[in-house]
Amino acid sequence: MIELERHRKELAGYCYRMLGSGFEAEDAVQETLTRAWKTFDPERGALRPWLYGIATNVCVDMLRSARRRARAMDLGPAAEPGADLGVPIPYERWVYPMPDQLMDPAELAISRESVRLAFVAALQHLPPRQRAVLILRDVLAWSAAEVADLLETSVAAVNSALQRARATLPATAEPRLEVDEDLLARYVDAFERFDVDTLVALTHEDAVESMPPFAWWLAGREAMRAVLVASGGEGCRGSKLVRAGANTFGQYLNGEAFAIVILETSGGLIRGTTTYLDPNLFPLYDLPMSFGGPDRK
Repeated sequence: MIELERHRKELAGYCYRMLGSGFEAEDAVQETLTRAWKTFDPERGALRPWLYGIATNVCVDMLRSARRRARAMDLGPAAEPGADLGVPIPYERWVYPMPDQLMDPAELAISRESVRLAFVAALQHLPPRQRAVLILRDVLAWSAAEVADLLETSVAAVNSALQRARATLPATAEPRLEVDEDLLARYVDAFERFDVDTLVALTHEDAVESMPPFAWWLAGREAMRAVLVASGGEGCRGSKLVRAGANTFGQYLNGEAFAIVILETSGGLIRGTTTYLDPNLFPLYDLPMSFGGPDRK
């Protein structure tokens, strides 16, 4: 079992890209390891490809009856400042994040763009097997022959599936991979003081902001300024941001878990903000449910 556990984090990254949810990826990895522990036979091949084969089958099974996960920007046009948030959309419709600490650090250093919310959301447009082929070939750099062996098909079929997947994959914005520590520090300081002018100044003019589980989202920093001013700080004043990943923070409101905030940065500015209004994410990031009080994980 120890040998199996060594592959947990890389399998988590693969399953996350397949499923679009950190919670479901964890479930898929656990099921994969359980099946492997019961069935692995060294005489039938190496362990790693065996695990990926099981993980692929588990993910495909989980996707059979699932609806495509998406971001707010995929669901409709940007909201006008002052518009109501609307009705929350069920959890299973959203692309959810995956904490860095649950994935392989070496893999993240090479291909962090492949776990951006925009890229993972784009993957959800592909049929499950095409999705697996594209991830294995273009993200994890497996050979066509290795993928063919895993999927029990031909190299020609793998190359055909990859070509179709690349043609179908929706275009996404350029990767926003920078971890700009100075920018993040200034953003956190302005956010906790609810300094609207500074928050807007740190934001790109074409930035986007969304707040799952609501389909409501904003386009442009002037729309963001209007919403911040109109809110008077509701949902922000009294907040504390605690680092939870490269560009990720846990937001505590009046000391209680409130939201997970993911920032995309480039060129010294904030390009995108996704605020998951879901305290249930805090344990996934190993964050306590309250800040400055007893640990209530």
